[in-house]
Amino acid sequence: MPTIDRTITTDADPQAVWDYMSDFTNTNEWDPGTVRTVRAAGNGGVGTTYDNTSKFMGRETQLTYTVVESQEPTLLQLRGENDSIHAVDTMTFTPQGTGTKVHYVAEFEFKGALAKVGPALSLPGLNLPFKQLGDKAEQGIKDALAKL
Repeated sequence: MPTIDRTITTDADPQAVWDYMSDFTNTNEWDPGTVRTVRAAGNGGVGTTYDNTSKFMGRETQLTYTVVESQEPTLLQLRGENDSIHAVDTMTFTPQGTGTKVHYVAEFEFKGALAKVGPALSLPGLNLPFKQLGDKAEQGIKDALAKL
């Protein structure tokens, strides 16, 4: 299963980081694959849904993300679904000095016809698009959190 796994350290305090990252509409600012994210229902807690349009490898796709776990200010997990992909985004926030360490993991599992090629996309060389996406997301998070 292709996975993005990044750790970012910021000088921003944990509550400010939580407030920013737990509002998934902010992917509009830091996630390079996001074209648009809007909150569809909920208050940001467990059960909240977001409609996300992403562009990856030249194709736009729609996903519905649902907050499945929220432990303010330390853990946020969302599940994204459409007909061809199941994604899980997990973010943990740990105080580090006066700042925060953010651990961001995005796991992708393909469905349908793509399910057969999904495991191969974890192999060195074939995972390049996911590595590039992860590198850009890491930089986007760093840049966004530096403004807090």
